[in-house]
Amino acid sequence: MTKYSGKPAIVAQPQQQIFDKVSNLSSFQERLDSMPQEVKERLGDVKFTDDKIIINAPAVGQLVFAVTEKVAPERLKLSAENSPVPFFITLHFAPESETTTKVNSDLEVEIPMMLRPMVGGKLQEAANRFSEMFTTLFGS
Repeated sequence: MTKYSGKPAIVAQPQQQIFDKVSNLSSFQERLDSMPQEVKERLGDVKFTDDKIIINAPAVGQLVFAVTEKVAPERLKLSAENSPVPFFITLHFAPESETTTKVNSDLEVEIPMMLRPMVGGKLQEAANRFSEMFTTLFGS
């Protein structure tokens, strides 16, 4: 299993508050729907339900990630439902202060060694986009 860690993001909300919002993924959709078009385009074709993230990625197709583990208020894990290989996203929430939280994402995927150079950069970019998404949706 290869792990790609996103750039940490600092969000100006307490750890428990962020965890509660993220635990119900539909809160992302509400915020996303109210954003300007240029922000939506930067984040890409993403949709949220109560417990799933649906990403339409060029050259990959539709990826659906479902919540499979919650450890309040520290971690939320999502697993790919329709991936040909095991694929997980883990979101980590750590208090920076009483009013700010450090959010970090890890993407873990089982890919053959010979394919890593071809897809590794895209997976690292995806891990970094999760941090950007948190900063955009919940403020920095």
